Amino acid sequence: MHNSQMNPESIQEVPAPVTMTLQEFLENDFEGYEYVKGKLVPMAPPSMEHGEISIKVIRYLDLHVHTHQLGHLYTAETTFQLGDRVVKPDVAFVLTDRLPEDRRQGSPVPPDLAVEIVSPTDMHYDVTEKALAYLKSGTRLVWVIEPVAKTVMVYRSETDFTLLTCADTLTGEAVVEGFTCPVAQLFE
Repeated sequence: MHNSQMNPESIQEVPAPVTMTLQEFLENDFEGYEYVKGKLVPMAPPSMEHGEISIKVIRYLDLHVHTHQLGHLYTAETTFQLGDRVVKPDVAFVLTDRLPEDRRQGSPVPPDLAVEIVSPTDMHYDVTEKALAYLKSGTRLVWVIEPVAKTVMVYRSETDFTLLTCADTLTGEAVVEGFTCPVAQLFE
């Protein structure tokens, strides 16, 4: 249909982004949103596949973290402040010695490990930007899990990253010491 043939009543306006201050975001409960560059950013509703992968990451990581008393894991409902961003990683890990005393609210410290599972509606650019924002704020390791390609991109810095396939083994490196998991197990 050409523009000249479009029915003006069928055109839907794209909603304007909601802008607010970081303080306003922190003082309110905006379930289902993250805060990026002064704007509310809706989080994609997780698919069943997304939930299954999240549970597997939590299952394998938690067993290791708990057994070795390394710190705490957090689910996607937990907020972390990264400078001017407030994010909710799918899974996060914070070392024991970095845990804030008051844990009744979102974390003022970035996670040591952040895990993001790519959703079908995620834009590659946005996922990469988020991974780099974690690193810039002090996160030491970021895993971006891509369910369609069945890969994990491991970010250590802006210039140090590795793509793992189902033939590889994911490790916690120096962040979650001793942790290993075959990448293929995340997608079984």
